[in-house]
Amino acid sequence: MQPARQAFTRESADARRTGLIEATAAVLAEQGLAGTNVRAICAKAGVSPGLLRHYFAGIDDLVAATYRATSDRMDRIFAAAVAGAGADPRARLNAYLTASFRPPVTDPELLGAWTAFWALARSDARMVQIHAESYAGYRARLGDLLIACGTTPAEAAKLAVLLTAMVDGLWLELSLDAESFGAEAAVAMVERAVAALV
Repeated sequence: MQPARQAFTRESADARRTGLIEATAAVLAEQGLAGTNVRAICAKAGVSPGLLRHYFAGIDDLVAATYRATSDRMDRIFAAAVAGAGADPRARLNAYLTASFRPPVTDPELLGAWTAFWALARSDARMVQIHAESYAGYRARLGDLLIACGTTPAEAAKLAVLLTAMVDGLWLELSLDAESFGAEAAVAMVERAVAALV
């Protein structure tokens, strides 16, 4: 009977941590870095500030955990896109790259949170590390997909940087102004680039 109770407590703690992380992402999206503080996060999560301090050493730890959780979420979305593309290497590569132009990656809330993470990655050592790990992982998986399409490992490493920058730029423009060219146009641009480069 005692082990069952401990499992329930652990799940509850995980749920509370997840709730605080989700609230932090929402506050970052709505209010930016300037408006992201313990009071705003706790109000969004519906908890007391003491509960935040129970699960995280402070707001910096919580924001870092939110960046890591958001990066992990994106990884799962991209992996699912590749898995859904079938066995053709070119289709898998295109699915990985163009998932950035489809929901849930195009969620407007994600833009606010992600730009805050990028801003912090310029000055906070922990955020720099999370950013570096996240982008290295994305580029490594992209490199594997490029190699499966016939590029050499050296070519794949260079193309992964180029294509990542292209996708980031298009995603940012699309997130800021969805009317400027649209998601399908972004998909077509990336697919055209891949056809020319790979």
